Amino acid sequence: MTMLALTDSRRLTGANLFWDLPGAIIDVAVEDSVEEVIATWVKATRELLDAVGYADEQTCYRVFEGGASLLVSAPIDVLYSMCELNEVAWSITTSAFGQGEEPDSGEYLPRLTRLFDEERNPPLLALQKAAHEHGVPFLWDDDEVSIGYGATTRIWSPDALPSPDEIDWDRIGTVPVALVTGTNGKSTTVRMTAAIMTAAGFSAGLTSTDFIRIGDRIIDTGDYSGTGGARTLMRQGDLEMAVLEVARGGLLRRGLGVERANAAVVTNVAADHLGEWGINTVQELIPAKFIVRRALGSGDKLILNADDEGVAGYGDGLDNSIFWFSMQPDDDRIRVARDKGSHVCFLEDGWLVAGRDGKERRVAHVSDIHATLDGMVRYNISNALAAMAVAISLGIDDSAIRKGLSVFKGDESDNPGRGNWFEHNGVKILVDFAHNEHGMTALADAVRRVPSERIVLLMGQAGDRLDKDIADLVRAACTMRPAQLLISELPGYERGREPFEVPELIRREAVKCGLPEDSMEILPAPGEATARALERARPGDLLVLLALTQRNEALALVRKFIDGERG
Repeated sequence: MTMLALTDSRRLTGANLFWDLPGAIIDVAVEDSVEEVIATWVKATRELLDAVGYADEQTCYRVFEGGASLLVSAPIDVLYSMCELNEVAWSITTSAFGQGEEPDSGEYLPRLTRLFDEERNPPLLALQKAAHEHGVPFLWDDDEVSIGYGATTRIWSPDALPSPDEIDWDRIGTVPVALVTGTNGKSTTVRMTAAIMTAAGFSAGLTSTDFIRIGDRIIDTGDYSGTGGARTLMRQGDLEMAVLEVARGGLLRRGLGVERANAAVVTNVAADHLGEWGINTVQELIPAKFIVRRALGSGDKLILNADDEGVAGYGDGLDNSIFWFSMQPDDDRIRVARDKGSHVCFLEDGWLVAGRDGKERRVAHVSDIHATLDGMVRYNISNALAAMAVAISLGIDDSAIRKGLSVFKGDESDNPGRGNWFEHNGVKILVDFAHNEHGMTALADAVRRVPSERIVLLMGQAGDRLDKDIADLVRAACTMRPAQLLISELPGYERGREPFEVPELIRREAVKCGLPEDSMEILPAPGEATARALERARPGDLLVLLALTQRNEALALVRKFIDGERG
């Protein structure tokens, strides 16, 4: 018997992995006969669409190891109803394979008809159509509908929408928008970019995994790297330019939060959060990150890291206008782009160099970019190149780029928990967020460049990672050759594992890497582990504190240590 199960059902509100259309998606587990299962679902879906009056909507699917994603397009005013229709189609499918009772059409057809009738909102569709015809940004959610960005934004309740004829469309405008995605470096690149925008004199807004901010004004705190953060920011009346952090989870759960952007960055793609939303391998993750390109028009720049094999290889096959950046001036893609006169950014002799049409100029030196620690933190040089490429794409001049990169300190105020360096009484301290092999490898490279007599490493990991991914992370961490390894449980982040199961996995892998068992200690929480590291610190030490959770507590303890209030 083919074993079938529904694992997730959700709305896709923006451009997504499949297409530019909104719709309803279900993720399903299928052990075998996947083609037969999909064909049965398509047939059931088409019959239901005909029955409720949406015969023109489209279906598509994506097969992955162990299952499939099944998608139905939908107008934005009936997405909840379409989710229900998709689930009914799946119930019909499972019953056809002998699992569960066959749904009663006399029950579900009237119910679906009623749901669609109740949810329809013709004024919403009319406003969306008019906005697109006038080239005006359009945003919507359950609570608000808006047109325009920044000072020209107009906002209404979904049940109190105006007629398009009532709107003076000439008074509705937009602002420049950049999107930043990737496995590592997103937050830092976003914040560097915002610093450049501010240096150029703009009221710059950003979304991130930490907050929504315009200038120094924090609009809200929390993870706003999805659609909700994008909508909130773009509706702010004082917004003049925006850079949005776009995380994998938001892209796969809902799609893009904005319809159009002027530039989009992919920093890198590496193993992280695999096994979720039908993404099981890095090769499957790459096109998910590249969803951001769907927001670009023909003249807009897709900014890609030529040093990342997955990003570069995927980018080679695209028809976007690509702006390459690299740490190597002689990289093949940089060389070809230079010969063609295309936009490029690269590192050469300590300088961030920008080029186009055979003309190249030195924009900023790494010694003037505090976040690079005079070039020792090479991943922040790469992030700076990405930020510079965004700025150039948006028409910001070199002097503002230099100023923005120089004033960005990368400290706990500019970029909390991401490459925050401290020093007190001969003790160096690094607080960072490295949580996957790729990020840990880059961090270890930076740590090895910093002079120290002894390295003390604090690390942990959430439980929703594969054993292999945890082992890869530990092996990368062990290249620092820490004299002491403090392993922290992450309370509340066990995510299906037994208490202290992950710390024990970390300990065992560290032993395999050659670290002495007596150099390791398992502690119940990051705060306690941070306190232990600071208590034992001595001149010449470099403390590497990977604050995946309780970041604010870790930073507060470091600050107390620096202020002389140990314990």
